[in-house]
Amino acid sequence: MSKKKSTHSNGNDLEEIRKAQEEWQKSLDHSEKHSHSAASPHKQPKRFSTVSDLEVPLLSTPTDLADEQIDFLRDLNFPGQYPYTRGVYPNMYRGKVWTMRQFAGFATAEDTNKRFKLLLEQGQTGLSTAFDMPTLMGVDPDDPRSKGEVGKCGVSVASLEDMERLFEGIPLGEVTTSMTINAPAIVVLAMYMAVAEKQGVPHKKVRGTLQNDILKEYIAQKEWIYPIKPAVKLVIDTIEYCTKNYPNWNTVSISGYHIREAGATAVQELAFTLADGLGYADCCIERGMKIDEFAPRLSFFFDVHNDFFEEICKFRAARRIWARIMREEYGAQDPKSWMLRTHAQTAGVTLTAQQPHNNIVRVAVQALAAVLGGTNSLHTNSMDETLSLPTDESVMIALRTQQIIAEESGVGNIADPLGGSYFIESLTNRIEKDAIEYIHKIRDMGGIIRSIEQGFPQAEIANSAYHYQRQLESKDKIMVGVNKYQVQESKQAIQTLYIDRSIEEKQIQKLQALKKKRPQQEVKQKLSRLKEAAQNDKNLMEPIIDAVKAYATLQEVCDTLKEVYGAYREAGSF
Repeated sequence: MSKKKSTHSNGNDLEEIRKAQEEWQKSLDHSEKHSHSAASPHKQPKRFSTVSDLEVPLLSTPTDLADEQIDFLRDLNFPGQYPYTRGVYPNMYRGKVWTMRQFAGFATAEDTNKRFKLLLEQGQTGLSTAFDMPTLMGVDPDDPRSKGEVGKCGVSVASLEDMERLFEGIPLGEVTTSMTINAPAIVVLAMYMAVAEKQGVPHKKVRGTLQNDILKEYIAQKEWIYPIKPAVKLVIDTIEYCTKNYPNWNTVSISGYHIREAGATAVQELAFTLADGLGYADCCIERGMKIDEFAPRLSFFFDVHNDFFEEICKFRAARRIWARIMREEYGAQDPKSWMLRTHAQTAGVTLTAQQPHNNIVRVAVQALAAVLGGTNSLHTNSMDETLSLPTDESVMIALRTQQIIAEESGVGNIADPLGGSYFIESLTNRIEKDAIEYIHKIRDMGGIIRSIEQGFPQAEIANSAYHYQRQLESKDKIMVGVNKYQVQESKQAIQTLYIDRSIEEKQIQKLQALKKKRPQQEVKQKLSRLKEAAQNDKNLMEPIIDAVKAYATLQEVCDTLKEVYGAYREAGSF
């Protein structure tokens, strides 16, 4: 049987295109050889690559897609259609522009409440809450370990009383709220639910996202409390409870952002993030849940780095991989289970203290890549975040960046406008292929939890971070203002936000006053019941909700669980 000739849609034989391209390349090489002397300042570098060091051709043609044999309906299809390469919703941003969710949180609950209201007045469409380091680690402000950190990198929340102040005057049935917290996420979620209940908001109207991704903490961000398995158990408790009781709450935001910020490549970010998601799915199924019960409420969170096309392709590949695995391997029947819905944030690691106004440009380019990649929600970093928490002015510039893209650029008028580009499709395929290889390797190791225990993703990220740093030092990669185009700058180039140390004392005083007026015996009983539930391997959502309603503090709840689960200590590796 004769083999059918491979042709491109314009009728040209692919072999004919390949030969023509080879002739063109020869003429180009000849031209360059005679036009540049060895000492010429215009001599071309030997190799071009993405930020992740994937080689980039000078030109992409149909021959780059010849091996993959792309089938439009199978591999791309239409927006809102499996495998969602071109977006998860049929009319994408024509129907609803992406959620603009600026990260906010500093000092006290009252201070952050004012920032929330300012952002909502200026057109932000969702709240995103940053917590300070003591809160992230499950520690109260009056603990010695909190000294110097209260309110510094986010808002201090130690009790239901703080959560009530944080959302005072903000109707939780009308806004969506994202909360970036992981190890003690179940406790903070319980506080949020208690506030919503006090406002009289029906469960089905409580909408938002809890980051709650503890696996990436062991991989990259290193903010943990408990050993891996009980920590994952807490995540599954929230998924199980919210699936039954809060149907519109995204119980976990599986986060590649921190993996990328730690030095991962785009492929590693994608692979390790999806592997984390599959790990949670496996644990839910082991708990007795069906895939279509919980998968529709899983959400994702990706970084948006500097390489414009690589980032666009990463989002497209992510949707396709997740859709195929959910449908073909996990047997999900609900199309919502196949959809990878994602929040994105511009890359904090690309912000520079040198010439900080340049960060406005970086953020704009990254935000545009996220939108062209089809993100569903977006946070744009402020120019001063490498120096301090952002000022009101810099936050406004960051928000306006999104609004200009949405309202003035026209890019939201068409779904996946770069789809069909030879380069975009070939790079999407390359990222997909390399990410799937990582996922298979992790499965062969026994799954994501086992691979983390062996230090595999941690080592891969460390090697990539070292490689990129070497490229910066050799100037193979350029960071404007850092290793090229430096200028002499004044020590205080811009105004920054200062968090007064008196905040810490005020928070301690509030906490001590709360402890004196709350029902002490009730708190003791609720914590005792929580400990008993943990010892008996019960779902802990309801016992924790009961405890925080009695005004048990964040640390009291976390320490109670620590008595059962112990504390995690990472094994060193060199």
